[in-house]
Amino acid sequence: MKKFGTLFILLLVIATSCEEKNKKVYKPASLGAINNLVVVMETHLWESEIGDKVREHFAAPIVGLTWDEAKFTINHMPQRVFSGQTRHRRSVLFVGLDTVNIAHIKTDLYASPQKVAVIKGTTREEIIQNIEDTSDQIIAAIRQMEIKEEQKRFERSLNKEKVLEDKFNITLKMPSLYTVGKQEDNFVWIDMEIPKGNMNIIAYEMPSESFSDESTFVGDIVKMRDSIGKKYIPGPDIPNKTTYMATEKAFAPYIFSAEIGGKKAVEVRGIWEVQNYPMAGPFLTYIINDSENDRKLVLEGFTFAPATNKRDYMFQLEAILKTVQFN
Repeated sequence: MKKFGTLFILLLVIATSCEEKNKKVYKPASLGAINNLVVVMETHLWESEIGDKVREHFAAPIVGLTWDEAKFTINHMPQRVFSGQTRHRRSVLFVGLDTVNIAHIKTDLYASPQKVAVIKGTTREEIIQNIEDTSDQIIAAIRQMEIKEEQKRFERSLNKEKVLEDKFNITLKMPSLYTVGKQEDNFVWIDMEIPKGNMNIIAYEMPSESFSDESTFVGDIVKMRDSIGKKYIPGPDIPNKTTYMATEKAFAPYIFSAEIGGKKAVEVRGIWEVQNYPMAGPFLTYIINDSENDRKLVLEGFTFAPATNKRDYMFQLEAILKTVQFN
């Protein structure tokens, strides 16, 4: 009986321990607008070359917009202010002098979801080097979290139209305020009104062998966009002039490799303009290699919002396009 009692107590302790281990520690919901970053560092460092290096990377202009807009809206605060609910901000960068030389990213440290990047050094030179070495990784981690946060916000009220499923056998999550404006045999245009313009999503197919020549790759993308714009996206009516959406000729678009909906893709960022009319804005295009369906699927988001910052509009469009699923 004594042995049985000891065994029972031991099993009870193990079970209780496992139960405690499996319990999730409660974390409050994180706070903050999309693409806002809190930088926690002492003022004398913020006003030095260290602060300059932080701004160089984390407030760098985003490529493909009509004018310079920073990757993140930065709020600086000294460490003594970083307490209470301030610690619940979703994106945090902590920079400081210390007895250690480290740079890492912590997840859900004070709230959820949350990324807290920590960069420390024993000298200013070490801090600057750590910023240089890890800023891209930190920015990528924060942007991935922000994309998911943006998606979570608009998933509360989704567009329920089936046109993309019927035309291209795909699904795309987007806010309910987006509505279908035009649909043809191989073209769908969905848009949403905003205070000073509109946000737009278009989808169409290209033959699977498109863009196979690397030497003409960028030019072929421009030709594709311009031909689609001329056929489906007219500009204002101007006497004796043909107006349509084209790719801005002054600058070549930026090209990046990507993976969308589990498939290899190319990401294209640049500026659209209206042929023969003074209108322009940013676009984001994904050319997805859908070999299972013997096609290249093209998804594009573009914004028309004159005299308005467009970073967050384009970010929402990116978040929408990245929800694509192939049925």
